[in-house]
Amino acid sequence: MKKVFSILMVVFAMTAMVACTEKENNGSSTADGWVDLGLPSGLLWATYNVGASAPEQSGEVFAWGETQPKIEYSWSTYQYCNGGDAYQLTKYCTDTNYGYNGYTDNLTTLEPGDDAATAYLGNGARTPTYFEWRELLANTTVVATSQNGVEGRKFTAANGNSIFLPFGYYWSASLYTDYPLWAWNLFVESRFQELSINEGERYHAFYVRAVKNAN
Repeated sequence: MKKVFSILMVVFAMTAMVACTEKENNGSSTADGWVDLGLPSGLLWATYNVGASAPEQSGEVFAWGETQPKIEYSWSTYQYCNGGDAYQLTKYCTDTNYGYNGYTDNLTTLEPGDDAATAYLGNGARTPTYFEWRELLANTTVVATSQNGVEGRKFTAANGNSIFLPFGYYWSASLYTDYPLWAWNLFVESRFQELSINEGERYHAFYVRAVKNAN
């Protein structure tokens, strides 16, 4: 009886080790789809894009400050523009030259009601800011790779945890304040080894990867 019990314990231990290894290979150090990369801020990054159900899936695309995908992406369909004129912003405007009838509100970071990550995931999820994207780039090793046949970049932290981002454009929550028709975004691509954060017109259809503060 003792011999059978010992065998069962060994099998249980081996199963637990395999499960732990699989968890580490998925890059997640938590059980709820969030990854602790050991960043200075303590920020957790989502395992996959908003609207996706696996790291290699692209998920949904959104205009900056909108929380639902749509068929057409242009200034004429953009939520915070009065008609098709880009120089008629109705929210997130830091310059009277770009606001509807001179409108400004000096909002420079997405509010929760305008954040696709918050709308889809709740529970403290949000779109990363410009500086949070910079923190990710500064504290991980980034390599071009593929996952289940999908090309992208793997971001591996010093603690061994990692996230995978399929190629494409990813919004930040930060407005480009010098030219409020634009917002900051990260272009994840294969041509250059070093990724950079760039400006893009707010109506564009880009991906969102969520973050949240550690509890």
